Amino acid sequence: MNTGRRPKTRLGSLLAALAITGASLLLGLPAHADEPSAGASPAPKEAPKVDLILDVSGSMNTADIQGKSRISVAQNSLNEVIDALPAETEFGIRTLGATYPGNDKNIGCQDTKQLFPVGKTNKVEAKTAVATLRPTGWTPMGLALRGAAQDLGKGDATRRIVLITDGEDTCTPPDPCDVARELASQGIHLVVDTLGLAHDEKTRQQLLCIANATGGTYTDVRTPQQLTDKVKQLVDRSNDTYTVTPSKTAGTDKCESAPVLTPGVYSDREKFSEHRVYKVPVKSGQELRASVSVGLDRAVARDYGVLLQATSATGQELVRGTDAGSARTDVISTGLRWSTDDSKGYVTAGPTTSAKDKPDTTVCLVVSNSLAPQAGVQADPGMPLELTVDLASASPAPEGAAMGLGRGWILLLTLTLAGLFLGLVAGWIARWRIAVWREN
Repeated sequence: MNTGRRPKTRLGSLLAALAITGASLLLGLPAHADEPSAGASPAPKEAPKVDLILDVSGSMNTADIQGKSRISVAQNSLNEVIDALPAETEFGIRTLGATYPGNDKNIGCQDTKQLFPVGKTNKVEAKTAVATLRPTGWTPMGLALRGAAQDLGKGDATRRIVLITDGEDTCTPPDPCDVARELASQGIHLVVDTLGLAHDEKTRQQLLCIANATGGTYTDVRTPQQLTDKVKQLVDRSNDTYTVTPSKTAGTDKCESAPVLTPGVYSDREKFSEHRVYKVPVKSGQELRASVSVGLDRAVARDYGVLLQATSATGQELVRGTDAGSARTDVISTGLRWSTDDSKGYVTAGPTTSAKDKPDTTVCLVVSNSLAPQAGVQADPGMPLELTVDLASASPAPEGAAMGLGRGWILLLTLTLAGLFLGLVAGWIARWRIAVWREN
């Protein structure tokens, strides 16, 4: 290790992300709420793009991950990730600290370059490029983040940067957390996920800040398999969710001041134990379908939950959904359905009023959580949430109670008679078999 270089040692833990709505799958909501008009050609989908930043600074020589050096663990994991890349994913690799071995900080802190360009991946070339890396220099993390954003370019689809490092930035300014905020403020749909190979608090806080600023995740890596699995998961997540870019919104604490939402996918942030309210106008004959997913992007206390309520403008609860599950441990989701036919008199109209003349119902969607942070975990910014809203034709109303009751009695009588008949037949057969047995 060169004497002019500060050794790195830090990290911790965070998880999450918006993903995209597990509850919407349960409810059968469309991936994209806006359907193309008849005869229009659908816009071509952007390919999912992932740029991986690998720290190749001197401290990556440290052998403290199950007896293996940090760089060798990272290289082996990347080989497995490259082998498993989905065909449609455009993937690239950028390094920091990989080329300058000297002690001049001004030169060392410019040391970031594109090792493999973002695009369709030649797996042999990509793995060969990774194999040539040797821990060398400094840690210009902020410049590497800016470079990766340029590698990915701009567009409507969400793009992902995956940063693998074993310590804090040794080249501030620019501060990497400030760079992450700068990228987030540009509205370029960029998410940065950070993975740490060392475990000190200062590095952990820096990597948490980078991830939080962009709605990404932070993972404290302890084993080679954990690193491989997490990077694969992040690449797959980019592949799963790139076709929909949520619109940013900001819920309020009261329905009257809440933003009005139309069918679509929305992103917001919610603090611990907070309520966020949104408004949706629902016409007569329509069914509101909504789901929400909250990303657990930091360590939370046990016994938590998320609640999604639909209420009237006066606060009367119409329906609720709690913890529907998302099949993931870093996201909790729930959803609900409600139509004006379920309003029980809330929408008032004369008996001769046609459906088209009935007024819209203002439904207030309330997202709340019972989450609490573990000791020492930052409360700000709020946790990322994703809200999906759809309006469909209301399902046919169930038949009247009298008809349902009548059919219920008929079914019960039929089953009773069938059971009696089968019982008699079984009894006759048993008596016949006993009689035959006695004769023989």
